[in-house]
Amino acid sequence: MGRVHFIAIGGSGMSAVARIMLARGVRVSGSDARDSATLEILRGLGAQVFVGHDASHVADVDTVVISSAIPESNVELAAARAANLVVLHRSQGLAATMLDSRPAAVAGANGKTTTTSMLTVALQAAGLDPSFASGGELTGQGTNASWTGEDVFVVEADESDGSFLVYGPEVAVVTNVQPDHLDFYSTFANVEAAYAAFAGTVRPGGLLVACFDDAGSRRLAERAAASGTRVVTYGFEAGADLQLSEHHADAGIGTSTVLDLPGGGRSTLRLSTPGSHNALNAAAAYLAATEGFAADPELVLEGLAGFGGARRRFEVRGEVGGVMVVDDYAHNAGKVTAVVRTAAEIAARRGGRLHVAFQPHLYSRTRDFAEGFAAGLAPAATVVLLDVYGAREAPMEGVSSELIAAPLRSADGTRQVSVGGTFATVAADLAAVARSGDLVVTIGAGDVTELAAVVLQALEASS
Repeated sequence: MGRVHFIAIGGSGMSAVARIMLARGVRVSGSDARDSATLEILRGLGAQVFVGHDASHVADVDTVVISSAIPESNVELAAARAANLVVLHRSQGLAATMLDSRPAAVAGANGKTTTTSMLTVALQAAGLDPSFASGGELTGQGTNASWTGEDVFVVEADESDGSFLVYGPEVAVVTNVQPDHLDFYSTFANVEAAYAAFAGTVRPGGLLVACFDDAGSRRLAERAAASGTRVVTYGFEAGADLQLSEHHADAGIGTSTVLDLPGGGRSTLRLSTPGSHNALNAAAAYLAATEGFAADPELVLEGLAGFGGARRRFEVRGEVGGVMVVDDYAHNAGKVTAVVRTAAEIAARRGGRLHVAFQPHLYSRTRDFAEGFAAGLAPAATVVLLDVYGAREAPMEGVSSELIAAPLRSADGTRQVSVGGTFATVAADLAAVARSGDLVVTIGAGDVTELAAVVLQALEASS
């Protein structure tokens, strides 16, 4: 590809691809709107990185990599088009680094980052040493991507813009098929069609691992099996090839779950990450590793037991005065529901209550799923709704966090619900109501992650 330039190189997905290319000896440059720790790391790895966008940045490059968030009006992209440079989507750039690999691609509306990370750690424990590219940094490994030179390559396959069709995986995992990213797909039928196309990209003789508990994923599995693809399912419901049962929370935030394995036999899955949804994610990783790559089952279970989580996936940021502060990237209704339910269970075991600060992501998603967000947030005693984080979208008339607040208020008059505020005022309000045993959880895909540190500071000041 010659010299490759990344527009908005600091994003989680873009930086992962850049890391892989740098490790493979590709000359990489990139630009981003503002400096960050990620840019500094990429500079240290050998990339030439610019802060700000300028047409001159692509004057001496051969290939430009973009994401779907980059508008055609971007000066660097416009210059690349005018010069007839090769322009690749991020997924195409990543796929180009995987041509000599045996890919495992993990897709799904919810859980794909955690499952990608779990599969990576499980394969590492089993001695396969995979390359990987994930949307989240693996705790304890300090990176979201690595190229090892071995043949197995684990990749998080992003369905949000249809770009997950380029990998041609030997093993594909689908955690769930749910209505999301309707700003791109318009209808759930189009979402399901995209996942069917993804299943159709599995290599001959390959494997599809699908969640039996999710109706959309189960339908996908049935269609794929009928077309001749090898399929293995997992879930708590009877009928799954790998059935989970006897799911119990440990004294801390970990869990243990019994696995009834395909073909007979039982094992116990132990995790230090909470929630039944993470047990499902781990079951998917187990099947992909053992059924897909013939990894040793006991070593895989050991690897999963040692999995320390992924950044911003129920990440415990600290504890002050008995109040635990957790940060999570959840941004669709299903993810928010799973995170809040898990947090409420942990708070109850600690003898406390749950307080949530949620930042809705995208105006279109807030408009389409306000009722689902409200239902997911309902277990919390306190809900603070920050203003919508628009990201790539302009504000929409009549769409605000109040769409979520209204059903929350009408459902339970005892729940404290507020909208808006600065990080400082929100943190002060949360610190004022939190008591020992409580959990405070910051949730969202925007800059709400910065709030967790402010909450900890407010708790320190009030203790």
